[in-house]
Amino acid sequence: MNNTYELLTKEMGISPKIVDLVMEAEGELQEVFRVQDDLAAYNQYKVLSVFQKNRVDASDFNWTTGYGYDDKGRDTLEKVYRDLFHTEAALVRPIIVNGTHALTLTLTGILRPGDEMIYCTGGPYDTLEEVIGLRGSGKGSLKEFGVTYKQVELTPEGDIDLAALGKAITDKTRMVCCQRATGYAWRKAITVEQIEKMTAFVKEINPSIICMADNCYGEFLDRREPTQAGIDVLAGSLIKNPGGGLALSGGYIAGRQDLIEKIAYRMTSPGIGGECGLMFGQSRAMLQGLFVAPKVVCGAVKGAALCARVFEKLGYEVCPGSSEARSDIIEAVKLGSPEAMVAFCEGIQAAAPVDSYVAPVPWDMPGYDDPVVMAAGAFVQGSSIELSADGPLREPYIVYYQGGLTYEHAKFGVIKALARLQEKGLLQQR
Repeated sequence: MNNTYELLTKEMGISPKIVDLVMEAEGELQEVFRVQDDLAAYNQYKVLSVFQKNRVDASDFNWTTGYGYDDKGRDTLEKVYRDLFHTEAALVRPIIVNGTHALTLTLTGILRPGDEMIYCTGGPYDTLEEVIGLRGSGKGSLKEFGVTYKQVELTPEGDIDLAALGKAITDKTRMVCCQRATGYAWRKAITVEQIEKMTAFVKEINPSIICMADNCYGEFLDRREPTQAGIDVLAGSLIKNPGGGLALSGGYIAGRQDLIEKIAYRMTSPGIGGECGLMFGQSRAMLQGLFVAPKVVCGAVKGAALCARVFEKLGYEVCPGSSEARSDIIEAVKLGSPEAMVAFCEGIQAAAPVDSYVAPVPWDMPGYDDPVVMAAGAFVQGSSIELSADGPLREPYIVYYQGGLTYEHAKFGVIKALARLQEKGLLQQR
């Protein structure tokens, strides 16, 4: 500990007061960390078991070319995801460019003109607004294809409002969707237990309604995944939790066989579906990333708890609190000004192993309604399982901190964010 302290303070120039604050907060979180370590061990063995069940071997790492017919590595990878999520089928592909794309394929693959979809966790993530048709026009949104949309807000306590959901469901309702992660909202993530109550409620009203979950940022935060709690189909990104920082790109969709078949036809074309699709040699990285993901996610969750505790001690509002149960890897900190948001992100960028020398600048990112500041000095561009922070520049100026391939790096991100806020005279003191 003394050697680490001296490295941080003497060689890396961090204020001893900041290091002391972070280490004090770390000491107060030992029980939280113990619980996370136990969860990581459980999920690590769970992943190992599905690798062994599906007889993953070295030939699964081989390249194929052309159409990708009979790609053994791809087929094995999708069987692993299928069994991991306790579903009938899965699609795991590098051609799925991000989480929004995976969700778009899911929605457009299943929904048909005249269908109604309901989001029961309030507004969807910003990038889905144009997909649904809440913003923009002439871009092939669900609205343009005759799919109607309803939105049910969460209760003031952050629960899914089942009474309001029941009133919203009609004979046209084809799908009820939930978003597990907070997105750019000030709320706690939706838990698997909350999802289970929602799916049971919906199926009691009409068993044919499809329950869908946006699982981005939520994998390995529980002993169960949403598909073990009644969800029919879910989707996520491989450059978030399940990629373990090793997947170079891609997304996954897992669920019922009939639904995955429809989605596969949307991904490629009717009649071809999932039979084609080159993996570009990424099977090994995707499998290895999944294997280490439980441990990587554990470090990220510890880092989020540390971030919460440090800023709590300084008098900031945070969500969730440092000792509260978590269902995604995101920690929201209410900083109160655009200058503080930018400074926080500058600190995270300065803590990065890649592009640490550059300064994040707010810009108008595609799919967002406000300028977004984003710090992400990552080995994989946009990989939010790696240490990152971002947020739209709008009141009340909340920054969203997440990731870290190791806990130590997540911790250093907190240290550098504090240092940059202090340097600019923007660090609040209780």
